[in-house]
Amino acid sequence: MGKPSGSTLASWLSSLEVGRLQRVLATRPDAVSPPEPRSFGELADRLQRPSSVAPVLAELALPQLQVAEALAALGHVPRAALADLLDVTEPESDRGLDAALETLADHALVWPDGQGLLHMAAPLRRAWDSPLGLDAPLARLLADTTSEELRRTLVALGIPAPGTTKKARLAALLKHHSDPERVAAVVASAPVGTRKLLERRVRRQGVQAQTHAGFIMPGAPRADSEPGVRWALERGLLVQDRYSGYGPARMPAEVALALRGADWHAPFEPFPPIVQTVSVTSAEVDREAAAAATAFAVHAASVLAACAASPPARLKSGAVGARELSRIGRAAQCDDIVVRLVLETAYDAGLLARDGDRVAATEHYDAWAEREPAQQLTALLQAWRTLPLTPTQARDEDGKALPALAGTPPCGGCVQARDGLLTAAAWLPADQGVLNPGELGPLVAWHRPLADQLPQDAAPFASVIREAELLGVIARGSLSRVGAALQADDGEALAAASRLLLPTATSTARFGADLTAVVTGTPSARLAALLDAVADREAVGTASVWRFSPVTVRAALDTGRTPDAIAADLADVAVGTLPQPLSYLIHDTARAHGRVRIAPAACVIHGEEPALLSELAAHKRLAELGLRQLAPTVLVGRTPLDKTLAALRAAGYAPVAEKADGTVRVERTRRRRASAPTPPPLPGQRRRSAPTETPVDAAGLVALAARLQDAPPTRPAPGPSGTGDRCGTDTEEIVAGYAKNLTYTDVRQLAHAVDAGTAITVEYVAASGNRTVRTLSELDLDPPHLYAWCHLREDERVFTLSRILGVMPA
Repeated sequence: MGKPSGSTLASWLSSLEVGRLQRVLATRPDAVSPPEPRSFGELADRLQRPSSVAPVLAELALPQLQVAEALAALGHVPRAALADLLDVTEPESDRGLDAALETLADHALVWPDGQGLLHMAAPLRRAWDSPLGLDAPLARLLADTTSEELRRTLVALGIPAPGTTKKARLAALLKHHSDPERVAAVVASAPVGTRKLLERRVRRQGVQAQTHAGFIMPGAPRADSEPGVRWALERGLLVQDRYSGYGPARMPAEVALALRGADWHAPFEPFPPIVQTVSVTSAEVDREAAAAATAFAVHAASVLAACAASPPARLKSGAVGARELSRIGRAAQCDDIVVRLVLETAYDAGLLARDGDRVAATEHYDAWAEREPAQQLTALLQAWRTLPLTPTQARDEDGKALPALAGTPPCGGCVQARDGLLTAAAWLPADQGVLNPGELGPLVAWHRPLADQLPQDAAPFASVIREAELLGVIARGSLSRVGAALQADDGEALAAASRLLLPTATSTARFGADLTAVVTGTPSARLAALLDAVADREAVGTASVWRFSPVTVRAALDTGRTPDAIAADLADVAVGTLPQPLSYLIHDTARAHGRVRIAPAACVIHGEEPALLSELAAHKRLAELGLRQLAPTVLVGRTPLDKTLAALRAAGYAPVAEKADGTVRVERTRRRRASAPTPPPLPGQRRRSAPTETPVDAAGLVALAARLQDAPPTRPAPGPSGTGDRCGTDTEEIVAGYAKNLTYTDVRQLAHAVDAGTAITVEYVAASGNRTVRTLSELDLDPPHLYAWCHLREDERVFTLSRILGVMPA
């Protein structure tokens, strides 16, 4: 820890050798940032700033935090007292204590003075409200006492007062209270009420002293103090605030430790937990990491391509909801966890940005899409390493679904969770990996005890470990090449490792006679765009599969491509020649394409005189109508009927308008009339409201009566699936299969609302077991869930069909 020096940090820093001082400065770069400190005093002030200590505290491992907490409880003590509190008796644990103290010294958090006492930075001491469940040391509680007050306390304890100075008397009292046996002897001689009070306090049962039992200083209690409390206050076993005299009396840390007994020790775990490991070779790790990284690179390209083609809509909160995440997942054919991971890392890397009510791709995405897979993966890995959140967090503390890209406040503990995972995996012996990746969780908790754990994780840090496996950072329970580069924060090594694991983009495809195209590895941006334009992607991963069909080829023809151009583009990327079935499909679809054309028209003009219609089409004054001749006796225009009719009449023609059924529309002038006011009632006569009549469709009632007579008097008996003998629609059958708590009538009403897009009101049982009534609209059925806009929460929500108990009109 360096040579003993003065009690201040500045004096300790000045006593260090150059090499050791450089090591301290390297661990605290924020303290030497410009302008550089000009003295050890200024350097010490910077090192002890609370804003400077907090980030360092988050990077400490468990034994270092335990040692720091013990020192915060004891105050300035020698190493032997610290070792005794931590029960350091074995040589291995003694070396662990030395290592922890050395690390704390390297961060300028703990240092020794010339008398062999350990000192710690003030912000670190204040990091705990009650370190080890203890109050402040006696020296701190008695800092404002007078020499006379200390003399009376020593007299009550039967200790001769040494001299007349406050320093000497305080040292004598501290020496007495630092001896657990002497404190225990004093407590043993205390009255029964005092002993019970002290035992309750030391057990941390929250029993507070009576407000009238406070005192100004040990040896000078208030006259109305309780006898048991007064006895403890007179002997310094409890201390009351000197100035206010109110609140519970405080028990010094030395007294509490003495009462806990000699067998009690502070927790100290100098070594990480033991995990079960297996032998793995570097080739096995590379192979599995390459497979995972390749699959993620392909999925990332697919997810971002889907976002670029159809930007996801944002919720009112600005995030991307569950419905959009499901849509992107279906388009890219990957799980929700992958979609969330790609969106968050891509947004942080600048590939996506908020654009109005959408999240759209940026210009950086266009450049990213043209790069090699290794470069694409490197950009996302660097974003993941410093991402101030856990991207795959899908549930909050209450189990409610969370959207993506929610813009949550930065989470330093999330960054520390990833840092702890990389550190824990790097700590494993060479050629060794954990048998179960979940066993890395306790190691992460040991290396970074202040890291955040998600409420959705069944095992510690399960989400972070799963992210690392998807990215190829962790493979076979060991740190991969890209993981080692991330852990070392070496950008060049990360790029080299990505190039080694990921092959270059594939620019060719193998076309099969079954109308499929297979691309191994990551397809290039040009190849993926070409195949996406003429085929449907069926599978994504280490190999991607596209399937051709008349519908996909027609969609390509709709974009203006010719059949010869499509065949030529596919032949350029084909391994070998195009299969004959694919060529036939392209040209057969092209022959039927465009045989029927649909033209937009606001109105149609027709007549029996071709010359007259040709004249109308060529008339300069009617050019603004946008008339186009389809046949000798037919014109179409882009102007609505009434405006066209007025323009033709203004030009001197006499057209007539037709109805939709082809009959001539007779124009009648409608006279405007005001509704007659209701005459006031006569004196003594009540005003009667006019009866309202609901129009009755007689034919509709006859048809309804006939259907009711033919229908069975009761609900059909349930079939093998429990949904009834028959359902009116497919939607009814799906709803009936999952919503087991609904009656047949409720099933029909819910299915009708889904099909017709109308709003409904449902009675629903939440995950907490509480019943609630919700009005829902914008229904989207995705069994076994129902996605809908909840009018109560004013947000998109996901409802489980089996939890719906009833359906009512909105």
